[in-house]
Amino acid sequence: MNQKTPIRAYLALFSGLLIIGFSAILIKSAEAPGLITAFYRVAIASIVLLIPFLYNWKSIKSLSKIAVLMAVLGGLTFGIDTGLWSMGIELSNATIPTLMANLAPVWVGFGAALVFKEKQRKGFWIGLGITLSGILIMVYRSLNGEQGLFAGIVFGLIAGMFYGAYHLFTQKGRQLMGTLSYLSISTFSASVTVGILILFTDYSFIGYSDKTWIIYLFYGVVVHVGGWTLINYSQGYLKATTVSPTLLGQPVLTAIFAFLILGESLTAWQIIGGLIVFAGIFIVNNTRLRKK
Repeated sequence: MNQKTPIRAYLALFSGLLIIGFSAILIKSAEAPGLITAFYRVAIASIVLLIPFLYNWKSIKSLSKIAVLMAVLGGLTFGIDTGLWSMGIELSNATIPTLMANLAPVWVGFGAALVFKEKQRKGFWIGLGITLSGILIMVYRSLNGEQGLFAGIVFGLIAGMFYGAYHLFTQKGRQLMGTLSYLSISTFSASVTVGILILFTDYSFIGYSDKTWIIYLFYGVVVHVGGWTLINYSQGYLKATTVSPTLLGQPVLTAIFAFLILGESLTAWQIIGGLIVFAGIFIVNNTRLRKK
């Protein structure tokens, strides 16, 4: 690393975070079902990523079966995650499902303790308790509140579980292949997954406005490919203890953008519950990173 590399890495990280912060806004702005918007996000990104995929074909062809399997499973779980998350945003608002979907560190730690018998530090269980209390506040207050908010919370929570699984597959897959190779295979796998889910609905792949197609294009090229390439670049130079907590800023940015662009506002109880959830996620995330 030269002297300018850390600066570039930080710029890439915050630029990538800023870009992906618009994800929920694009889903809400598209004049289409959330599941359709999710499909075109990964489908268009797959076409763009076909360029580095073909360029690196020789190295990709020599990958082990386990490496390809990790990328495919990563795409499968990411496809389900982004599909459910998009549906949650469609049913409620942009902020709450995004916050719920970022519970991935909690589910990863809980799953590791439950399935792999991994011992967690005291801070993890404290963070888990705080997170669950925040969720309970939001769920309780949403039952008689904004229409669709409860569904948004549920879809976001389930999406977060699949997002956690995606991180586990990605961690293993990235040990076996480069960033763009993994991103290419997993994104294509995600597009196939979401496409199959749509076949079980009455949604149409065509017939949307010009504005919506522009959103699809921006979402796939700028947000998915551009945003995540910047973040993945930063991960090669910055510590996980820097990158991971920083990415928790996505729900905060989404709330700000939703207020400024969509005119969405949160109730006092949603803000209180959201802050409690955010604090719990931060404690869990920080505890696991320190452990590693």
